[in-house]
Amino acid sequence: MNTFLQRAYLGLVGLFLCLPIIVVAGVSVNEKQTLAFPPQGFSLGWYGEIFANVEWRNALFASVTLAALSAAVALLIALPLAWFLWRRDAPWANIFQLLGIAPFTLPPVITALGLLTFWATTGFYGQPVTAVISHAIFFVTLPLVTLSLGFSSIDRSLVEAAATMGADDRTIFRTVVLPLILPYLVSGYAFAFVLSLNEYIVAYMTIGFTMETLPIKIFNALRYGYTPTMASVTVLFVAIAATIFGLVARFGDLPRLLGAMPSKE
Repeated sequence: MNTFLQRAYLGLVGLFLCLPIIVVAGVSVNEKQTLAFPPQGFSLGWYGEIFANVEWRNALFASVTLAALSAAVALLIALPLAWFLWRRDAPWANIFQLLGIAPFTLPPVITALGLLTFWATTGFYGQPVTAVISHAIFFVTLPLVTLSLGFSSIDRSLVEAAATMGADDRTIFRTVVLPLILPYLVSGYAFAFVLSLNEYIVAYMTIGFTMETLPIKIFNALRYGYTPTMASVTVLFVAIAATIFGLVARFGDLPRLLGAMPSKE
């Protein structure tokens, strides 16, 4: 009986957490241009509007491009930093880790204002590359954390054995370390990609007046009224995130990607 009550309770909690998504999904299939729930009629036309309308399609392309590039740059920053922190046990090396997680721990508005000031001072404000670099700095914490977990799970005796056999640092990294941390590379990229896809404040502060991502497009479109297209974009974002993490869970070791240490038998 206790097990049944626990499952029922957890089911109710899950339903409560899913209610906003259920409402938004219902709004997105309204036949008419209304935000009524339950939906009045049924139509998937608002999903087609995302791809048929030039403005929404360009915003979608901009969001995906920004997320893909910024996640890759964040990974390129985090990988050598995590490698350095793993190889160097000196206490002063932790300063670099603190610098790596600082942008994500600060309030997003503070980080966005700092980036806005920097890019405006250097004269690069409004360039698409500034949003890529800004998002990479803002989300570098995610791959840094996952890669740090990956490096910490490596048995150092494997590295010592490779060094004993005459392998240099580059060979050790390519043949021993990289295959072991590959799941953490994938998860770090996935986390950074999904969050960059949905980020609004930093993107708006750096390129908001020159290029529209989907979150920026939604907020700009609010000035002209509400349409179910906005709800459709929200459902699309949720579907993309669920698909990405579902693929990671399907083809990878999910507990390990989330930081669980391998069991010692």
